[in-house]
Amino acid sequence: MQLVIPSLQHESSFRAFYNDFAERDAVNAPYYQPGIADFSGYIATIAAQMRGEQLAADQVPCHHFWLLDQQQLLGAIRVRHHIDTPYLSWEGGHIGYDVAPSQRQKGYGKRLLQLALPEAKKLGLTRVLLVAEENNRASRAVIEANGGVLEASIVGVDDPTPLVRYWIAL
Repeated sequence: MQLVIPSLQHESSFRAFYNDFAERDAVNAPYYQPGIADFSGYIATIAAQMRGEQLAADQVPCHHFWLLDQQQLLGAIRVRHHIDTPYLSWEGGHIGYDVAPSQRQKGYGKRLLQLALPEAKKLGLTRVLLVAEENNRASRAVIEANGGVLEASIVGVDDPTPLVRYWIAL
């Protein structure tokens, strides 16, 4: 199992990852749909975001990584270089991740975050904020298993769903 930077050589793995979302987690599948419509453009956008280019008004530079086992894409994680926007500092956090729906509850989320934390440290971060829905026990367990310390329960800006904020020291 390895953490890799998304690249063109992983297109078939990405398509299977997306199809897994489309079949089992339709709510989150649209996030990955641009990679189906134009994979090379999607990879180029990810590379640009890592350099701090092609960012929307509410975005910050962000490293993307994929967790691969052989050629199977098990999960994706994003590490933001900073959270200097009102949204990110309140409820977006430094790190967001997804595990392929068919691969959940197998420890891959824990491993994905574990491998990404040294990458965050390489970016100069000394601690990272992660935010999860309060009732998402699986995500909370992943964060806590990686040293997450609960700071507070909050309500998001756009969504009244209760959220929890965790900090992990690097």
